[in-house]
Amino acid sequence: MIGSMAAIIYPRSPRESMDGWIHLPRYIDKIRLHRAGRLHSDYQENLGKGFDGAWLKAAGVTHEQMVEVVGNSMTDGEVCDWVREQVRKSAGEKAAHREAMLGHPPAGDLTSQERLRQRKAQAGLSHRDDIRTFVDFIDADEKRL
Repeated sequence: MIGSMAAIIYPRSPRESMDGWIHLPRYIDKIRLHRAGRLHSDYQENLGKGFDGAWLKAAGVTHEQMVEVVGNSMTDGEVCDWVREQVRKSAGEKAAHREAMLGHPPAGDLTSQERLRQRKAQAGLSHRDDIRTFVDFIDADEKRL
């Protein structure tokens, strides 16, 4: 049992969606793990930032609102109901968010391209030419790709 406490519990893939929102199930997992004291330190710094922050900005809600909603919900269905009621965005806005996330970093963003190259090197994934985006990297780093 001692070894299991140190094991990383991976949140869902950023590709998973809820109510048309890519990344939302992953963000919910991270909030639940954090509240339970089980969110691995690798995820602590970016909780509510990074891709979480991109979702929050696109949805027009705050991290504090999401922490409260998830904390008061037993199931993903309850969170989904809240999002459906409170976040009134069009299918086009959700699609734009999905495309931006799946395509990050864009070809012209040399700073982010370099950060992705560095992250791949740190994770021992430099040889993986199929990892072209941060979503690809996350799935590969968490052993899904």
